Amino acid sequence: MPLPELTEDCSRCAGLCCVAYPFEAHEDFGLLKAADTPCPNLAPDFRCNIHDDLSKCGFGGCVAYSCAGAGQRVTQELFDGETWQDDPDLMTHMTYALRVVRPVHEALLVLLEAAALPLPQALQERCAKLTRSLCPEAPSSIWDFEEDEVQEALAEVPEFVESIAPFAQG
Repeated sequence: MPLPELTEDCSRCAGLCCVAYPFEAHEDFGLLKAADTPCPNLAPDFRCNIHDDLSKCGFGGCVAYSCAGAGQRVTQELFDGETWQDDPDLMTHMTYALRVVRPVHEALLVLLEAAALPLPQALQERCAKLTRSLCPEAPSSIWDFEEDEVQEALAEVPEFVESIAPFAQG
């Protein structure tokens, strides 16, 4: 079972992080912005107009953010490269998909690190099972990530992480 790309590639995304999430000026963002609204710093080519000066402009949240590859997966795999600029009706569907897929990708990153630990066999098997459950086979829509198996595995990851804490010490 191959893992999806878990590193962001903004060149293959439709600026979804700059649209999907709300910004609160006091939460490390330089302005107030509602969810599902493009950031005014987002250029038509989905690049950030102030990228080189994000920290200086008060956008530390943008500097720290990573979609863990979910943005390009949503854009390229679930929407076949179409963008919300091509079809404005796609905006809320694409941003919703990002908010569903990103936690799955983040959990996969955690499980990838856990798999590298010297875990007892039972915990190795549980890690592998959780990883498989978070990787729907040939997903073609957001519904594949909302299946019970995926969402139940996602909900189990925090408890699994707690169970392996003694093996991550040192």
